[in-house]
Amino acid sequence: MMKFTKQNFFVLVSGMIIYVIDIGVDFWVASRYFCQGQYSWSILILCFRGFSSIITQIFSYEWFKNDWEGTDTGKLKLVFLVHLFHCGIFMRYWFALKYGCQVAFKQTSSRGTSEADPSNFIQKQAIDAVTDINMLRVFKTFLETTPQLFLQIYILMEHGKTNFFQYAAIIMSFCGISLSMVDYQISLRKSLPDKDEFRVLSKFMYLFYKLLTITSWILSISLITLLSVRISVILMIFLWICGFTWTLRQHTTFCKSKKMEYLYRTVVGIILIFSFFNIKGRRTKVCISIYYATHTVVTLGILFVYIFWKPSIIKEICFTIVSILTISSLVLGIIFLVVYYSHLHPTTYCRPQACSDEVDGVAGQRERVKTGRFQNFLMQ
Repeated sequence: MMKFTKQNFFVLVSGMIIYVIDIGVDFWVASRYFCQGQYSWSILILCFRGFSSIITQIFSYEWFKNDWEGTDTGKLKLVFLVHLFHCGIFMRYWFALKYGCQVAFKQTSSRGTSEADPSNFIQKQAIDAVTDINMLRVFKTFLETTPQLFLQIYILMEHGKTNFFQYAAIIMSFCGISLSMVDYQISLRKSLPDKDEFRVLSKFMYLFYKLLTITSWILSISLITLLSVRISVILMIFLWICGFTWTLRQHTTFCKSKKMEYLYRTVVGIILIFSFFNIKGRRTKVCISIYYATHTVVTLGILFVYIFWKPSIIKEICFTIVSILTISSLVLGIIFLVVYYSHLHPTTYCRPQACSDEVDGVAGQRERVKTGRFQNFLMQ
């Protein structure tokens, strides 16, 4: 098992600070738009924030309920109240900091000790606590941060006027996406013993692959929205239906209850609008190729529509700059993707017993909490 180090502890603390700052920036930006009379933008920002918070609270509470099954009901009632007031993520940060502090600063080296050793047990508790936080942050990234980045870029393109709070929102969105992606992969390798260590070069390759492809796609969607909000909404709904259908065909078994499983698949469908999401931990060379080939075709199609059918809009939105950014981000993102998967991605996806039919079936559902959630929650 990999160790939870002092560096991991400080990264956890900084992640919590950024999470709080992000909340503050969201309300600040929403209030600024409200004061300027842009009520629709203000409401949209708060809706993104509220929707992502509700979803993350639901999953967080369900995980607590699954992990603490058979414990005191009074304890679960307190947990429910905390999540009802949208503070579940802070409870998880408290547990992560508590266990992380013990293993990073108080525990001695556990080399040569067994898995039953108390220090190893707390080590696992710390890693599992951070893992759960990072899974929830992935949900937040694609339910709130990425849509808000799209909204801010669209507003800049539509009005041309910029304010400091808009730049602040865009910067926080990029920081949120970047940290979420990298922290997720670090947790993945710490939680699954057969995953290779996430080295510095791998971190940068993965970060740039995700960030650039997402940026290119957001710029493309923004251009569609400038042409027609209705077409943009129809496209997003169509993409969600495709993603949700693909998720159904994968027969995922991430949650214990059917209702939660369908909610999980709904969320994955939203994530697939913006980025590829591997939900079974299997080789997905064909799927990821089709996914980004489709993004490339749609992006080029949007640019051609502007050039041949809407030349009057080109000067208004600095089309040359936007198109260069869109194409260059897509090309560079795909280059980083190819390099990452060719040379820096682990060849072993999950343990044989974790990928067997037994774990994906009924028996696997009974053992999910013991083996860890990451066996059924993988984004590569």
